[in-house]
Amino acid sequence: MPKILNDAERAAALATLPGWRICGDRDAIEKTFLFTDFAEAFGVMARIAVTAEGMNHHPEWFNVYSRLHVVLSTHEAGGVTSRDIALAEAFEAAVRK
Repeated sequence: MPKILNDAERAAALATLPGWRICGDRDAIEKTFLFTDFAEAFGVMARIAVTAEGMNHHPEWFNVYSRLHVVLSTHEAGGVTSRDIALAEAFEAAVRK
């Protein structure tokens, strides 16, 4: 099982992930993405779904039209781990495509 990141590790990782932040109410990271339309938002979700499935690490997400809110936490570890950082990096890469 991956270990929960300590405060310094978490801060260092978030410094490389623009717009990602610690959730206020739990040990998780979050970001809201804004796209031009639903098709663009859904396209990113489709790309990430394949990546997340391959990692066996699945995001919590909420999509309304062009907005996608993502929350990442490693549930079996009880907080943010390197798996969440890797998936956040995958989100950033998918958005740049």
